[in-house]
Amino acid sequence: MIKITADDIFDGRKFHGPDRALVLDDEGVVSALVPLSWVGEDYIKVEGVLSPGFVNTHCHLELSHMKGVIPEGTGLPAFLTAVMENRQPPAAEVLSSAIDNAAEAMRQSGIVAVGDIANTAATTSVKHRTARQMEWRTFVECMGVADAFAPHRLEHSLSVMAQFRQAGIPASLVPHAPYSVSPTLFRLINGLKSNGTISIHNQESQAENELFRDKSGPFLGFYKHFNMDASGIGGSGTNSLPSYIGHFDQGQTLILVHNTFTSRSDVEAALARNGETFWCLCPNANIYIEGMLPDVPMLSSTPGVTITLGTDSLASNHQLSVWSEIETLRNKFPQIPLEQMLQWATLNGAQALGISDKFGSFEKGKSPGVVQILHNTTKLLDLKALIM
Repeated sequence: MIKITADDIFDGRKFHGPDRALVLDDEGVVSALVPLSWVGEDYIKVEGVLSPGFVNTHCHLELSHMKGVIPEGTGLPAFLTAVMENRQPPAAEVLSSAIDNAAEAMRQSGIVAVGDIANTAATTSVKHRTARQMEWRTFVECMGVADAFAPHRLEHSLSVMAQFRQAGIPASLVPHAPYSVSPTLFRLINGLKSNGTISIHNQESQAENELFRDKSGPFLGFYKHFNMDASGIGGSGTNSLPSYIGHFDQGQTLILVHNTFTSRSDVEAALARNGETFWCLCPNANIYIEGMLPDVPMLSSTPGVTITLGTDSLASNHQLSVWSEIETLRNKFPQIPLEQMLQWATLNGAQALGISDKFGSFEKGKSPGVVQILHNTTKLLDLKALIM
């Protein structure tokens, strides 16, 4: 057995103080969290705080080769334009190496599970190879603004999803964002059987709300730049979230990502839907692209809102670290307890990805990984090394 204590232990919901010990078997499965006096003398003491492994509920691993390519502060439409024009790396080995390095960096920083966005099957190999070290849930994005091409776009994305599932990697097909999915494509995605959790980029920019309210704003120039016929999108007279949320009427679990320009009335529209909804925050990416953060105090204080954390991509972030996201939120919103933010990063994230039976908390029978938090650094503890 491994018996480990620290300056404090966070169990996925609350802190327990320094007089507790975490007991695990040699495979990392939790046996108990008990008073330190119960475990005898053969325990290991480490500095800092122990936490369950972090869950990154929103990442774009396949954009890892784009670190530093796009300047900060462009706004979302210009950022998307740059991504679309630069997403193909100069060589396949460049992409593969960048993906491998990013996945390993996430693991070392304490991330044990990832909800990863995919437009291609480029991440299949690393997810297959690291399946025993990290838990992957892949969201295959489907997009297309022209209603006439919706069946073709769906067929393409289904073929990508099949490649992940054939490799034994859980995957679902999801809409990219309200400004990039036609009404017909939304309906086709909603009608899929045995699909799974839906992740969607939500209200990442004010331009998105402007488009849906009255068909104005920078997205019109974005469509024109790529010669897209997006005449069927927008102009509903409301913000984007109330405009599209009704497309999901099958009780699906939703992960709404970013929420930078989400209002309380938008939240109320989402909560009225039949189905569980999670609100994923990616603060470092929001600052990188728009120079803005969501109304986190409003979200965190609204009954029924369950928050999770994500990192977005290296095209929009300087690192893929959940702890870095927490630090940004703590600096901006010091009134929100660290205990609450750590639950966003652990148990809430595991629930959003449907893996809370194994991850997210120090409960008997789970194997969530153990993260050591030391000042401004984190690492996933190598439990086997501790007992050698």
